Amino acid sequence: MDGLGDFFRENFSQRGEVGASVSVWKDGEEIIGLSDGWCEREKIRKWDVRTMVPVYSATKGPSAATLLHVLSGKGLDEETAVGEVWRSFPLPDASFAELLSHQCGLAALDGVADVFDHRAVTDAVERQRPEWSPGDGHGYHPRTFGFLLDECVRRIEGRSLGEVWNEDIARPAGIDFWIGLPECEWGRVAKLIPGRAKPSVYEEGFYAAFNTPDSLTRRAFSSPKGLHAIAEMNEPEAWAAALPAMGGVGTARGLAKFYQLAIGAIDGPFSEKVRRALAGLRISGEDKVLLRETAFTCGCQKDPVDAAGEKKRHVYGKSVAAFGHPGAGGSHGFGDPAGGISFAYVMNQMELSVMPGERCAGLVKRLG
Repeated sequence: MDGLGDFFRENFSQRGEVGASVSVWKDGEEIIGLSDGWCEREKIRKWDVRTMVPVYSATKGPSAATLLHVLSGKGLDEETAVGEVWRSFPLPDASFAELLSHQCGLAALDGVADVFDHRAVTDAVERQRPEWSPGDGHGYHPRTFGFLLDECVRRIEGRSLGEVWNEDIARPAGIDFWIGLPECEWGRVAKLIPGRAKPSVYEEGFYAAFNTPDSLTRRAFSSPKGLHAIAEMNEPEAWAAALPAMGGVGTARGLAKFYQLAIGAIDGPFSEKVRRALAGLRISGEDKVLLRETAFTCGCQKDPVDAAGEKKRHVYGKSVAAFGHPGAGGSHGFGDPAGGISFAYVMNQMELSVMPGERCAGLVKRLG
């Protein structure tokens, strides 16, 4: 891990970082924990190890683990048909593995529903005709993913996914990461700062589709409606809403510790079967929404590999066994069961990138 600390400090002096933390764990212990900067551009609150920030889709890893854990507790697993739990699901014969690996074609909704209205969103899901079915490929579900998981947990457990995560998993394990942040913690949350991109970025691939009305990409990132602006994500209403696809709030240490549980480096609630589901590849190929090659497990991502089994990217370090999930703007977390390593980076200066940008990628590269 030569140079990781130096690169982290250079993020502030050379790469425009405002506030950030990086946490690296190995075999149950934090071996690197760095924090620096400010909680807002105006430099009012100093950023420290206890500073939390919204991490957008980096929430998906903990959320997927929560659903898998709940299924396991009822004698079900990732191969169970979703219809056994949710009878009115549009594809009742689809397995939970297919749901969790973005194969069910429900990335976009035709019905208008507000992101804060769980019932309205799930009603819209039940009325939705899938864009594709399992076996016809996959496409990232940026926002609907959380409602699909949450509804299943509610039907099984009688509680929301956020409640199960906070009460049954995070609190007993001492994980400082919340899906539904209580008011007593609001003072620790840093303010997100919008990113900027060169005009040419909007003409390429994903961003060209994102800015094309009625494209699947645009529809997927627009439904359900609400919480589209950074300013909205800086409001307590967003932190407290417990949105499993994009509403997690936490520290780098908390997110990295979660992945220690997910790879079995720390004893916790997750069975070996749950950990295998989180780590095992389910589908890889061209993503219908992100318009690039992606590879998914049951709820997490992996780096795609070539025919020889070599990584095509290194978002998740060097090991092909590693898995995790990035978040919009640059937050990132993953675990490597082969090396006992987990990593998380959280920050408040947003970047415009589908995958972690230079500030985070440079740290991952230096993990060795």
